[in-house]
Amino acid sequence: MKQLPNTNPRIEVIDALRGFAVMAIILVHNLEHFIFPVYPTDSPEWLNILDQGVFNGIFSLFAGKAYAIFALLFGFTFYIQTQNQKRQGKDFGYRFLWRLILLAGFATLNAAFFPAGDVLLLFTIVGLVLFFTRNWSNKAIIITAVIFLLQPVEWYHYIANLMNPAHQLPDLKVGEMYAEVAEYTKAGNFWDFISGNITLGQKASLLWAINAGRFFQTAGLFLLGVYIGRRQFFIPSEKNLHFWVRILIISAVAFAPLYTLKELIMQNDTIIRQTVGTIFDMWQKLAFTLVLTASFTLLYQSKRFRNATNNLRFYGRMSLTNYITQSIIGAAIYFPFGLSLAPYCGYTVSLLIGFFTFLVQVRLCKWWLSRHKQGPLEYIWHKWTWLGTKR
Repeated sequence: MKQLPNTNPRIEVIDALRGFAVMAIILVHNLEHFIFPVYPTDSPEWLNILDQGVFNGIFSLFAGKAYAIFALLFGFTFYIQTQNQKRQGKDFGYRFLWRLILLAGFATLNAAFFPAGDVLLLFTIVGLVLFFTRNWSNKAIIITAVIFLLQPVEWYHYIANLMNPAHQLPDLKVGEMYAEVAEYTKAGNFWDFISGNITLGQKASLLWAINAGRFFQTAGLFLLGVYIGRRQFFIPSEKNLHFWVRILIISAVAFAPLYTLKELIMQNDTIIRQTVGTIFDMWQKLAFTLVLTASFTLLYQSKRFRNATNNLRFYGRMSLTNYITQSIIGAAIYFPFGLSLAPYCGYTVSLLIGFFTFLVQVRLCKWWLSRHKQGPLEYIWHKWTWLGTKR
């Protein structure tokens, strides 16, 4: 197989792609004011139009897709860690369970400043699927990934409703929980905010993820990441580039009809919106996620693109640190216990704040990595993962 010229390509593209995903997450979170929906009420008409354009653009590009790339790479990283241990004749599985417990601690730290709960806790719980499937064959991995991505729970509820119109989805009270979260956030008491976030906020986030179809999608993306790792699709070769071209074409062609069908389905009754609507929403986001992933991977073969996205490599190497610190920064900027700027920041201003936060974090990443091999939280996670072993 003819190899394309590149320097340490697999590691570079993964770091850069992970950096891209975290950057996109930060932009979305800033537009949402970190789930604190307080915005200016008296903006001029031209700014309202600009704000709406910014909101539509950023959410269409990144909402539900940046997290999906992050999840895909989580599975890929698990494959790398598993393979490294397998070469030494060791099973990484039980060490990975301990690593998930540590991740729950980082999730709690992040959630303390993020009223919507935290995706890292979702990763901690769903990550168990990686432990149980770690020794499965490639065929079993990809089949299971597809089953998860088909959203079987939503199909069950839809079919059950067809058979018995009285059947409804369980009411998880997510709306009521988020209303309570909004109340203590607006009150501005710092300690009530922290304690509420790591309890009620986390619960609301997990239950929202169930309603949104993210539990099964995340499991499917984890396994898809493992499969991509096993098949070494991120290693640049002519064969693999053809693979990503096919993925790009198929995903791009599939996206438009999936999105259109989702919009049509969302005009139906509540039970249909909650089931089939959720399914097609997940599918259209998955299609666009693959468009972004394939496009980035293909463009990364260009030296010009690599140079243009060079900062993302540093950013991706410190993804955990950046992900958590952006929540702390956002809380300090937007929430009442901090600068309380949410009422003065529309979508456009919030986007600029997000970009500025990203640029500051990039500068800090480059400075830190010039002196250390890992980011501070990455170092702690790695160090504590291997407690009790000599490395």
